[in-house]
Amino acid sequence: MNDIVNPVTLVDRSFYFIIGFSFVFLFAITLVMIWFVIRYRRSKNKTPSDIRGNWILETVWVIVPTIIALLMFVSGWKSYTGLRDVPEGALEIEVTGQSFSWLFYYPDGKETENEIVVPVNKPVKLNITSEDVIHSLFIPAFRVKVDAVKGIYTYAWFLPDKKGEYFFQCTEFCGSDHSSMTGIVRVVSPEEYEEWINKKDEW
Repeated sequence: MNDIVNPVTLVDRSFYFIIGFSFVFLFAITLVMIWFVIRYRRSKNKTPSDIRGNWILETVWVIVPTIIALLMFVSGWKSYTGLRDVPEGALEIEVTGQSFSWLFYYPDGKETENEIVVPVNKPVKLNITSEDVIHSLFIPAFRVKVDAVKGIYTYAWFLPDKKGEYFFQCTEFCGSDHSSMTGIVRVVSPEEYEEWINKKDEW
């Protein structure tokens, strides 16, 4: 499993790339604007200059933004495909959203409510649907956010690379008790997972 690229890395890399360029251009454009206001103010330039027909400038401001937009697209596409391409051998868990809780069904018949227990360093695929209204499963630590719609099955996957507990919630307003539709992802060692999965009583 060491060759699996964690989609969290891809999503974060794309975010920082796009936000980084945005800040660079924000400051660059602001500085150029201030310089133009001072350098070409009316008191110093009675007759305005006309730069129409300057093919060098026109070429630069077409090509440079195009290259930047394409780089952003490639970065975003890599993070998107990283979130959609599930590695082989992933642990598959069936997920059903209902008012107002999440139900999780494991391959061997184990069931949990508002709790996902998974082994560390093993990819996990969540097959998601809803029993009633639209819900949305959001696990911020793993950059997972997928709508759960009745009659439609979709999926998401994540790679839990550190042991611990991670919060998740419903982020689609689904009724009066929407705010309580939360839960925990417990990432444990493979040995702890095997012990838990073979227990009749849940944690």
